[in-house]
Amino acid sequence: MSMSTVEPGTRLADRFRLEDRVNESGGATLWKAIDEILARPVAVHTFSPEFPRVDEVVTAARSASRLTDPRLTQVFDAADEDGTAYVVSEWVSGESLLDLLAAGPIEPERGAALVAEAAEALAHAHAAGLIHLNLNPGRLVWTSGGTVKLLGLAVDAAILGLSSDEPAREDAEGLGRLLYAALTGHWPGDVDCGLPPAPLDDGKVCTPRQVRAGVPGYLDAIACRALLQEARRGQPPLATPADVAEALSEVPRPAPAPASATPPALNLRSEAPDTMAPGAIPMPQTMPNRPAPHPQTGAASKVLLTIIVLLVMAAVGVSAWTVGKSLGNNPRTTETTVASPSASHKPVTVKPTSATGFDPLGDDKAENPDMAALAIDGKSSTDWHTDTYQSPELGRLKDGVGLILDMGKPVPIANVVVSLADTAGSDVELKVGDVADLASLKTVAKADNASRTVTLTPSKATTGQYVLIWFTRLPPYEAKYRGTIYDVTVHSPGSA
Repeated sequence: MSMSTVEPGTRLADRFRLEDRVNESGGATLWKAIDEILARPVAVHTFSPEFPRVDEVVTAARSASRLTDPRLTQVFDAADEDGTAYVVSEWVSGESLLDLLAAGPIEPERGAALVAEAAEALAHAHAAGLIHLNLNPGRLVWTSGGTVKLLGLAVDAAILGLSSDEPAREDAEGLGRLLYAALTGHWPGDVDCGLPPAPLDDGKVCTPRQVRAGVPGYLDAIACRALLQEARRGQPPLATPADVAEALSEVPRPAPAPASATPPALNLRSEAPDTMAPGAIPMPQTMPNRPAPHPQTGAASKVLLTIIVLLVMAAVGVSAWTVGKSLGNNPRTTETTVASPSASHKPVTVKPTSATGFDPLGDDKAENPDMAALAIDGKSSTDWHTDTYQSPELGRLKDGVGLILDMGKPVPIANVVVSLADTAGSDVELKVGDVADLASLKTVAKADNASRTVTLTPSKATTGQYVLIWFTRLPPYEAKYRGTIYDVTVHSPGSA
């Protein structure tokens, strides 16, 4: 089959059925397709016979497929066989930064949080030798699942034929452009991306604070240090994605909401009813209208006040007499039996020295170990997850898999707080011991059908160097099953 015969309904690799042509440019066509084996949508790039860079695109896609950062688009397949070249990657649903800005200005720190996630993901890619070079508001997505995705790593540059002698600086400037757009709603680049161009002051791009009131000074400085490669506030230019990520590291992140009454700090999509007018602010619910009580005045209020004072004095007198009588009848009772606040056992957080995917029952004895540190980095927007399995019982391949923490030394465990996926279905066990061996680790707590935030509390005093969060059943994930841990916090009893 040649590329000239590619049309809706075409099947590639006997599993990817092309359905809708999304766009076409320069001999490359993007399709929405269906993976018939896994019954899920995928994105597929195909190429015309005249497309000149097929080898470069396939090579770039294969390199990108080896990265595991969940904020980067996952590449599933890439091939050039029998005259047919294609790249298959995950289909990402959600709103791009361009979509969000088209609906009106967004809160500066919300936009900055999106760029911070992209910067961290791109820093990981650069460390692996991969670059982007095509950063624009359409490639940064807030997904329908409440996560951040950066589209097009390596593949965009190969398709468009982009290159740079200083790719780290080029991608740092690209992140600066994204941050500028997020802060102002304007685009400081030469290529039209769908946003109004950034205003100029004497031929130079205005700073974000010159364009929009209310932009925090520190974000204005970071944007200028990255986009304009200028020193600001005594800080040098941001010359790499890692520099940008570090500068934005303190920005609150958009993250899956924990199971609490507190709403997420960065809710980028309003959950207000559709009938609410754009820009309207939801008002708190109130009690039904009732006449407001009138304040009492005059002699009646004075009488009432006198009665209240007398009743209080009487109550205090009775209480004092009762306590005194009790103390008199028991001369050896010289101390109160209520512990003072300073004497209470308040749990303290104990930070692990390391974490790794724990798969002693698997063939390769490893389960995404390179992602394990993301579960103890204190950021609920990053995660470690298991491999995907065909059934909730781990494909009936093994009894469990998990994440193990090394505390550095034996420590007493008060409880372990684990932030899981939003979807229910996780059966997890807390195992503790002094040896990182499954047989040596004892189960001290369990939670069935868990989701979101779960606190695993041992039923009796427990001490150990190794703490294992062990999945015995996995929740659904994209037509398969996968366990996810966004964050783990270990608490130890405080000293009395």
